[in-house]
Amino acid sequence: MQYLAEGLRLPTNGLDYTILAIYFVVVLGIGFAARASVKTSLDFFLSGRSLPAWVTGLAFVAANLGATEILGMAATGAQYGVAVVHWYWIGAIPAMVFLGLVMMPFYYRSKVRSVPEFLLQRFDRSAHLLSSVLFAFAAILIAGVNLYALSIVVEALLGWDRWVAIVVAGVFVLLYITIGGLSSAIYNEVLQFFVILAALIPITLLGLKRVGGWDGLSGSLEKEHGTDFMSAWGGTGIGDANPLGANWLTIILGLGFVLGFGYWTTNFAEVQRALSAKNLSAAKRTPLIAAFPKMFIVFLVMIPGLVAAVVVPSIGAGGKNDPSYNDAIPLLMRELLPNGVLGIAVTGLLAAFMAGMAANVSSFNTVFTTDIWARYVKKDQSDAYYLRFGRLITAIGVLASIGTAFIAASFSNIMTYLQTLFSFFNVPMFVVFIIGMFWKRASMKSGVWGLAAGTTAAMVNYFVIYKQGIIDIPTDQGANFVSAIVGFVAGAVVMVVVTLFTAPKPAAELAGLVYGTESPDTDEAPGDGDDAWYRKPALLGWGAVVLAAACYLPYSL
Repeated sequence: MQYLAEGLRLPTNGLDYTILAIYFVVVLGIGFAARASVKTSLDFFLSGRSLPAWVTGLAFVAANLGATEILGMAATGAQYGVAVVHWYWIGAIPAMVFLGLVMMPFYYRSKVRSVPEFLLQRFDRSAHLLSSVLFAFAAILIAGVNLYALSIVVEALLGWDRWVAIVVAGVFVLLYITIGGLSSAIYNEVLQFFVILAALIPITLLGLKRVGGWDGLSGSLEKEHGTDFMSAWGGTGIGDANPLGANWLTIILGLGFVLGFGYWTTNFAEVQRALSAKNLSAAKRTPLIAAFPKMFIVFLVMIPGLVAAVVVPSIGAGGKNDPSYNDAIPLLMRELLPNGVLGIAVTGLLAAFMAGMAANVSSFNTVFTTDIWARYVKKDQSDAYYLRFGRLITAIGVLASIGTAFIAASFSNIMTYLQTLFSFFNVPMFVVFIIGMFWKRASMKSGVWGLAAGTTAAMVNYFVIYKQGIIDIPTDQGANFVSAIVGFVAGAVVMVVVTLFTAPKPAAELAGLVYGTESPDTDEAPGDGDDAWYRKPALLGWGAVVLAAACYLPYSL
């Protein structure tokens, strides 16, 4: 992430700092209030599976609405225009609906405490251990991104030293998660959701007023950047050049299917919120409820970016004194907001950072405690022991996040960094999940080999094929889309091949874990019979080959 422009300071006063202080007091108050409900490890890690759907639904969307997304997507709007809607309408909504309607019944009925634990039930211990380690590592990296971004923003906007911003935010997240567990994180995320909206709505409305409404905004940007800038699909034909560096095929397959489904259906930082719901119906409705605000939030991050491109013509010009695209939101905050409202906006940014960090830390402590420590290191300890250890590993996770925060400094754009991590870690897990859920024959050993192959292939594509210039892909973002497709294809092909030479899991152990099989505790079956198209390995294999060819074809034309 580029540093925010030098000299960019907000004219904050005592009123703004009072609003910020009140918010921090409320956050800690929620943590202490939630402490009374934490009596067992299940309470700490999954809120005792007791929360209503509207709470888990809002927490689901807030956990994703970190400040890296707010700053990053506004920057994407300023740089690429209306194409930013693809990350929401193509890369999020379909996958969220799929998670609610198709995958949550598998997760919830199996009574797993984490996403990797599902792989233990469906495949074997090796797939479970590898997925647990990969997820724990990725969660700490992503939490570190939020801390690093927060430190830069707070230093630029408020003048705080960077280490002060990191320590203050880290301590507050540590306190309210350690005290109240997941319930504290979720209820704070509900609060943070509304605080974030209270920050973004005034910026959006006042920004539109400044540029003469939508018509004035469109006219100015089309005159400066061309009509494609205000069109989501303009210039995305195969072989056409566009700033995003991606065409319609890689947008749909790389972002919409592989990255989007990979993130929303297997990222435990999101799925954990649905697993904490009080029953299956509430768990299924969690991502569906979240999809409604997600559908419209794009306007609250895209429009400020577009407005900034008009109000500050030099944004992204690259000169020493020119603001970067990442400055879009802070610039508008300084230009448009009066004191008081400015305090709410600053609080909203801090709330967004804390929500993103808390989501990853709370998912990390669950996976590390239940999937790694309790299963492979210290088995058969008392529940009180795992509750204490969960609180300890939360502190360690926050400290580790502070360390990984500076890894993000090597990337010029935080959203690019996050998409790179998703292509490495979430996509391979998604292919293992989706084949395991829809193909009964998928063998026990195919899970770990598919996961390893997908992760390796995505990294090779990014660091070797793209970075070494073997194939010319215009941008890092375009390379991420291709890496995601490559990781998915490699994982699918390897799973099919390994399955043909290894033994399947006994049919009696697959009840409720594969589409079309009845759950052991219910007469309901998640799907239909065994002759469905998705159970045929030949079709899966040929589909993966076609997808692989389609991946590189656009860049050879």
